[in-house]
Amino acid sequence: MLHPRIIPCLLVHEQGLVKTVEFDDPKYVGDPINAVRIFNEKEADEIIVLDIDATTKGRGPDLDLVRDLAEECRMPLCYGGGITTVEQMEQIIALGTEKVAVSAGAIERRELVTEAAHRLGRQSVVVVLDVCHDGTTGRFEVRTHRGRRRTGLEPVTLASEMADRGAGEIVVNCIHRDGTGTGYELGLMKQIRDSVLVPVTALGGAGSLSDVTELFVETEISGAAAGSLFVFKGVHRAVLINYPSWKEREEVFRTLVDRCAERSTASGGLTV
Repeated sequence: MLHPRIIPCLLVHEQGLVKTVEFDDPKYVGDPINAVRIFNEKEADEIIVLDIDATTKGRGPDLDLVRDLAEECRMPLCYGGGITTVEQMEQIIALGTEKVAVSAGAIERRELVTEAAHRLGRQSVVVVLDVCHDGTTGRFEVRTHRGRRRTGLEPVTLASEMADRGAGEIVVNCIHRDGTGTGYELGLMKQIRDSVLVPVTALGGAGSLSDVTELFVETEISGAAAGSLFVFKGVHRAVLINYPSWKEREEVFRTLVDRCAERSTASGGLTV
């Protein structure tokens, strides 16, 4: 079992840090560079920054922002937004990021993932799948362009293909849970975790640290990413950049270890 990671996910819209609900109605919550400084002080495991304008506006990544983020960030940084070529990914890595996130660019041209893994190493290639749930059919569908463009693609199958093509990590971002605080989409996350051999990170739905604990315990995936949980505080959702203390994180990990030990005892073997 990989060591679990608790990951703030910052959304950049019109140069500012925002939070959305179901990928809509972006609310300004501050400056992304300042947020990174605070997460540095709180010793976050790593951080994901996504430019939510780039793909919808048909432009490439904001390299000036990438440079500023990388210079400030003291934790592993993953950046995504508007990336369609390996050359862009190389530029982002050269500026000091550890990982590059691709979504629409990888779905529209699958070879991009293979080329990037070959030239950058698969540990630097993250594929983000934005997934929407159809309440009528009960099916999940991958979408792009901030959820506005349907692909007709099923997420478990696509995640497996992306891993086979060279993705070093899969991030599954649930549109219908984004900003709702209703918890992660556990069933889907477990299906995807069971379908690939690379790390999987869940995004969308975390409303409390208990949701993070439940995700780790029930799915055994390695990454819990969240936005609202780390930029809002309290029932009135006051804007406050926050992150679990070491004591709180240790409690999450202790619960996970205890549950794994219980499962191992029950099955008469080791849980992996």
